[in-house]
Formats: sequence, C-alpha cells, structure tokens
Amino acid sequence: MNHVALLIGGNQGDRRALIKQATELIQQSIGTVALASRCYETEPWGDFGEETPQKFLNRALLVETPLSAHEVLEEALLIEAILGRMRPSLSTFNFQLSTRQYSSRPMDIDLIFFNDEVIDMPDLQIPHPRMHLRRFVLEPLTEIMPDYRHPVLSRTVRQLLDELPR
Repeated sequence: MNHVALLIGGNQGDRRALIKQATELIQQSIGTVALASRCYETEPWGDFGEETPQKFLNRALLVETPLSAHEVLEEALLIEAILGRMRPSLSTFNFQLSTRQYSSRPMDIDLIFFNDEVIDMPDLQIPHPRMHLRRFVLEPLTEIMPDYRHPVLSRTVRQLLDELPR
C-alpha cells in the first residue's frame, strides 16, 4: 500500500462543497483518506496577471492507495475536471516556471509526497518542487504529518513551516 499526501483546494464556486466533493471522489477513485486537515483559507499565491482572485480554501489529505504515483496523478486530473477545472492543452501551454501565471480554479489537486519517493519527470515532480516555499501547503500538512521528513531537504514538515518567513 502506498501513502500519498495531497493538497486540495480552490477559490471558485462553493469552495467548502467542492472540497467535500473532492475528498469523496478521492476516497472513491484513489484510496482511503487516512488523515485530513481542517480547511485553511489563504491568500492567492503567485502571479495572477490582471486577475484579482478570491481567497483559496485548502486542505491536506493523507491517502492510502494501491495506485502508482502516475495513476494517482491521472485520477487527480480527472477529479479536477469533474469538479470544473479547465486546464490549457499541452499544445497551447507554454510552461516556463519563471514567468508562469496562475489562474483561479474551482479545484486543484497537488501531489506533495508519495511514500518517500523522489520522482523527477516532465509530467510529475515529487516531492512537489515548491511545497517548502508555501505556507498554504505546509500549515495543513503540519496538522496531519508534522514529523514526516522531506526526502530531499531532510527536514520535517514542521521544520519547513517554522523556517518560512512570517
């Protein structure tokens, strides 16, 4: 059995209802939700261009799953689409980390950790490459897995949160 840490959240529509639906769909298609944080309301993070986004509602989940990391990713993308997330097609999406613009969304599901694995592929990076920079990820994660040690940075989730500037 694999253990995957997910961060779910969004800032469009009935955010609480969407978090509840996402959690139920994850339970049905990915695996057993072993732990779930409370919901955290946070300011948007990143460059939204001209858009003035609403606050996000986020929740961390620890899920026990028989699926591989790529299978979890596929299911997560399907759940996002079911809940109204529209992603640009890869043919029209020019991904450059330094100039990336973010957009509002009803649901976003990020894979943060998968067991203690390090995966660095074009379509999947685990641990999530920016999770240690984001309070909105670390606060809910600290609630459910404070002593989990990041497999690359060799610090616990609580230590990573404590190291963030206020």
